Amino acid sequence: MTSSQERIIPTDLSNEMSRSYLEYAMSVIVGRALPDARDGLKPVHRRILYAMYELGLTPERPFRKCARVVGEVLGKYHPHGDTAVYDALVRMAQDFSMRNPLINGHGNFGSIDNDPPAAMRYTECRLQALATNALLRDIEAETVDFADNFDGSQEEPIVLPARVPQLLLNGSSGIAVGMATNIPPHNLGELIDGAIALIENPEISDLELMKYIPGPDFPTGGQILGRSGIREAYTTGRGSITMRGVADIETIRFRGRPEKEAIVVTQLPYQTNKAALIEKIADLVNDKRIEGISDIRDESDRSGMRIVIEMKRDAYPRVVLNNLYKQTPIQSNFGANMLALVGKEPQLLNIKRFLQVFRDFRIETITRRTQYQLRKAEEKDHLLQGLLIALGRIDEVINLIRHAADTATAKTELMESLGLSALQADAILQMQLRRLTALEAEKIEAEHQDLQRQIIDLRDILANRERINAIIVEEITDIKELHATPRRTEIIQGEGELLDIDLIANEQVVILLTEQGYIKRMPVSTFEAQSRATRGKAAAKIKEDDGIEHFITCCDHDTVLFFSDRGVVYSIPAYQLPAASRTARGTPLLQMLPISQEEKITSVLAVVEFTEDDYLIMLTQNGNVKKTALSAFSNIRSNGLIAISLEEGDQLRWVRLAKVEDSILIGSRNGMAIHFKADHKQLRPLGRSTKGVKSMKLKGDDELISMDILPSQVVAIIDSVTENDEDDESEEVITEEANLTPWLLTITNNGYGKRVPVSKFRLQNRAGMGVRAIKFKSQEDRLAAIHVVNPEEELMIVTNRGIIIRQAVEAISMQSRSATGVRVQKLDKEDAIAAVALVPLSAEEEEVGDEEGCNEEE
Repeated sequence: MTSSQERIIPTDLSNEMSRSYLEYAMSVIVGRALPDARDGLKPVHRRILYAMYELGLTPERPFRKCARVVGEVLGKYHPHGDTAVYDALVRMAQDFSMRNPLINGHGNFGSIDNDPPAAMRYTECRLQALATNALLRDIEAETVDFADNFDGSQEEPIVLPARVPQLLLNGSSGIAVGMATNIPPHNLGELIDGAIALIENPEISDLELMKYIPGPDFPTGGQILGRSGIREAYTTGRGSITMRGVADIETIRFRGRPEKEAIVVTQLPYQTNKAALIEKIADLVNDKRIEGISDIRDESDRSGMRIVIEMKRDAYPRVVLNNLYKQTPIQSNFGANMLALVGKEPQLLNIKRFLQVFRDFRIETITRRTQYQLRKAEEKDHLLQGLLIALGRIDEVINLIRHAADTATAKTELMESLGLSALQADAILQMQLRRLTALEAEKIEAEHQDLQRQIIDLRDILANRERINAIIVEEITDIKELHATPRRTEIIQGEGELLDIDLIANEQVVILLTEQGYIKRMPVSTFEAQSRATRGKAAAKIKEDDGIEHFITCCDHDTVLFFSDRGVVYSIPAYQLPAASRTARGTPLLQMLPISQEEKITSVLAVVEFTEDDYLIMLTQNGNVKKTALSAFSNIRSNGLIAISLEEGDQLRWVRLAKVEDSILIGSRNGMAIHFKADHKQLRPLGRSTKGVKSMKLKGDDELISMDILPSQVVAIIDSVTENDEDDESEEVITEEANLTPWLLTITNNGYGKRVPVSKFRLQNRAGMGVRAIKFKSQEDRLAAIHVVNPEEELMIVTNRGIIIRQAVEAISMQSRSATGVRVQKLDKEDAIAAVALVPLSAEEEEVGDEEGCNEEE
């Protein structure tokens, strides 16, 4: 017997502490905090799902109490507290925590307000279809290894045979010792597309994979600002992803009370507590750190989230919203740290490595499943071969069994006389007499032939890697068809972020802006060309007190400049403008530009490139005209740039692009038009903060209504033409002259229009009265728009009520200046022409060799 002194082992304290702490750290890392990269689960989640599977809680079975599940997990697999197990179970059932929940919960499972779930004795659960189809299927087919549980009485799977990249699908977060993980959730369909792309091209890069997996897809929706954080996380394993809630600026109407502007939040960033957010905003308002808010209320219900933040009358909603982004969790960062266990070793993984681990794991599970199926098929076929031998010598077998002393003797004699194995002899002794019939013998032979074909096929799968890859693709494609859902999180361009514009199709689009400031973008192809004098089709849902204010056509790669009545210019790429259907009202421009409610957009212009040779011609309501180099507007700040200085009471109304050699045509409401050159003699270039010079003299109550630019190639022809103001040429002369020059298209409010050769508008000095452009059919009619047009062009006309007609320019008659025109568009009573725009020329017409005019190489 040893003494107590002999049992004491002297040990260095630092070494003992280091070893013990390292063992503890590895236990936490492997056994609790970090997920396995193969099935994306931590041990507690894996044990819950497996225990529910063993209990038979599949999607088609009834719900069972969560307390029953927690008890099963604690008693068999997870030797920790019941709170940890129930919390993990609850999270797997929350649709605001998991992108694709794995458990179907029945009862109170908490809320986005951080309300606690009901006690486990009240709630019920069962597995979701995705969990059984994508995580637990084939677990009995020896696809994964099993290990003893904590007391050796049961076995539990080390990993589940996942058919989808579950770790990326639902993400994971955990804090271990000296390390942590934070993986965002993704869209199932995009992940499967990325996995298939990797299988088909193993050399694919991280950035190429981003074409299939553009970024995280959070269960609460929201927006992701910019792609730089996503790119960093996908290529290095770490990155900061900026998340932002979805907030719209709406006009709230109350019965008996005046209208109010309000910010309405309908989606929040991932893991944002709604109740805490509302409390935070209220505290900021009380502390006067955010001003302009009069009331906050939560109008969320079962149909969706709705946080209403009412504005004070003098507040600018866009400014308040920007302050909310800066000071509240409506905008927050997700610190991606893509750490997971690969072979029980923590590794920082990029997006390609994640999918490689998943692919390799699927190859292993399919190989093991095939080996299991092959072994079972061979074992069954081995027994069938023994039965077929016995049936072939049935009399001998019956005689042998009848004269045997006992079962053991019969088995031995069968093995010796027929050359059978012990398993085959047992199968013969257990065979029922009914299987001796001829029909049963045929069935056994057919089953044997079927198993032989199955064995050949299974061996071919094991020998052919391409077949395994095809099986992986087939299985995950089936899961995509069953369980994939549309993306919830929108990825938008971040401020100052450079975007690869080549990834965006450069299509011809129509941009509409209503009087009340609603804007939208639609493909030009939405509107087919129609004949003259038809009614057209609705282009927007227009309310009674609204109407179409501005209407342009351009290409998605163009930059759209918005000029306000205050002489300020704002800039947005065309593809960033909200796309909408033909019957949608659109999105408030206040949400996209930092303009005040009193500020009004008076001109919209599309620019392909900010070149040195181009100028902006600006015309004010009072008739001041100014020419400024386009290059001065190449870098427009987010809060706008001063384009022109205005006299008191004046407004900036029209802006056009021109070159020095071009000339300018300006029309007035009473049907007059003046034509003068844009050269430095008539109109010298001025800086941005200047007022401009007089453009045209007006009589009585006349006012300017439109302006257009005449290209330089025809200015020389017109310069040589002399004509009388009375315009008494014959139609033949007009037609002959029209073949040499473009036309001026004039459209009136009542829907009448005509083409006049531009040579009929002689060049004058600036500040003259001009010449008559059209006579009116009625005293109430007035000129609505003028445009310089060419024979091959098409135009689009929109009315105050949002009706659009698209037609060829040549469908409108050529007439003299003094003619009244023809009916261009039928109008409903009290409707009127609001604006006219030209459809961009196709590439063939511009002779650049491409089919679409917006897709030519710059």
